[in-house]
Amino acid sequence: MRCPVPADGELLLRVLYISLDAASRAWMQGATYRPGLVAGEVMAGLGLAEVVESCSASFQPGDLVCAETGWQTFAVVPAAGLIRLPRLEPLTHLLSVYGVAGLTAYFGLLECVRPMQGETLAVSAAAGAVGSIVGQIARIRGCRTVGIAGGASKCAWLVRELGFDAALDYKTGTLADDLRRTCPDGIDAYFDNTGGAILDACLPNMAEHGRVACCGAISQYDLDRPAAGPAGIPGLLIIKRLTLRGFLLGDFLESRERALSDLKAWVDSGQIKVYEDVLYGLESLPAALVGLLNGENFGKRIVKVA
Repeated sequence: MRCPVPADGELLLRVLYISLDAASRAWMQGATYRPGLVAGEVMAGLGLAEVVESCSASFQPGDLVCAETGWQTFAVVPAAGLIRLPRLEPLTHLLSVYGVAGLTAYFGLLECVRPMQGETLAVSAAAGAVGSIVGQIARIRGCRTVGIAGGASKCAWLVRELGFDAALDYKTGTLADDLRRTCPDGIDAYFDNTGGAILDACLPNMAEHGRVACCGAISQYDLDRPAAGPAGIPGLLIIKRLTLRGFLLGDFLESRERALSDLKAWVDSGQIKVYEDVLYGLESLPAALVGLLNGENFGKRIVKVA
């Protein structure tokens, strides 16, 4: 195989691991916060990679970076905006708790909904890469934490392994009633990774002055057109004085070092448990993404390619 050649200001990278993210499905549907994918292009994706050849004074061969490498074993990318990463064990933590998943959980929770001690925090897709970390940070902050996940085994895992106070299975079809029983005083803060029917069930169960961080909409990514919004909006927002806030990780990157310092301290102290679902081989990527969208993973799904 012939490797591409970097131009001035570019890096040739050998991709070690590729992050699997539900947003990849949304990119296939068209432009979002990034351009949509075009048939015939390399599938987009974030990779943890090693510099093979550098045409930038900022990087040397052997340096580690996270970059938009796509689903391939070698990639040429611009050096501008990349950050040299430390070599730590396991390296996969650079894509999970110290990567996009951990930082998204940190900023979405602590900057967007700002939960306070004693409040009730609910999070959807709670057994996934972001949700599993959201719930653990909320526990550290003294919140009563309710996870929403698909299936009894995931719900049991959230309580047993991650210390959630309660976990509800949305597949029972009784989520709104289950939330009402589990959160009799209402949900003070909700971290939404799914949109759709789960958001519909949570909004009427919010407490007055409740806050919602809108992080993802995985339930909508396979639809031909956006689904209708939750019933009763905006009346419900007005009556309960709710705040819904959408966000992207890029909104908070100036505070990245503070977030990483806190996350590392919590991991080192055992307050955050990191779960990673690592698969192997470039050829496994399509099935790995489909499995992610079907909810197979516990924690962060990653594919090792080198």
